[in-house]
Amino acid sequence: MSKIRVLLIEDNRLLREGITAMLNEQPDIKAVSSTGNGDAMEKAKKHKPQVVLLDLGLRSQNSLRIAELIKKEFPKTQVVVMDLIPTQAEVAEFVQVGVSGFILKDATIDDFLHTIRTVAEGNKVLPASLTDSLFSHIVEYAVKSGKANRFMKAVKLTRREHEVVNLIARGMSNKEIAKELYIAVYTVKSHVHNILEKLALHTRLELASFALTEGMVRKSSGPDSE
Repeated sequence: MSKIRVLLIEDNRLLREGITAMLNEQPDIKAVSSTGNGDAMEKAKKHKPQVVLLDLGLRSQNSLRIAELIKKEFPKTQVVVMDLIPTQAEVAEFVQVGVSGFILKDATIDDFLHTIRTVAEGNKVLPASLTDSLFSHIVEYAVKSGKANRFMKAVKLTRREHEVVNLIARGMSNKEIAKELYIAVYTVKSHVHNILEKLALHTRLELASFALTEGMVRKSSGPDSE
């Protein structure tokens, strides 16, 4: 079985060694390398990890810049940010550069491992404790930065796609959307993929921001069907 290749960027040696040991105990995960010495890009180039675990509070390095560089040079690599309690502004900044999710450092081991496995499959993970207040901040960020203006204005979405967008903007997961619309989870994933392609977006959070700033959060009454 192919293992999920993980690069850990953490400048606390005790945490770094502890997390590495925990990951290497898993049958489907391998910590290919760890670092806290400013050579993250070199390690990424050498080991080509699927997932990068990045400490938000690196003392001598800019974590946001590291995340941005990794996503730019290795767009298929999933970056997960670790922190005790990231602020809304920090979450929004990291989301904008393309990180796949966040792990709170007081998370359970099961949640920690679940996050790694989930992002390795191409999904996004955000701690439930952050979601309630996050979306309003992302909308504010998008409006102030003018990013909503760069999206296509005449994109044709089907009625079902409008419904999926609406539920994503309300913070629902794929599983919750599937239950709400009485469709399969894989069908929801297909709709999300198509919507992101049509709107030239990259993440669910970008989509939620776009939907809210463009007034799309309402029940579609268009003539299109699924």
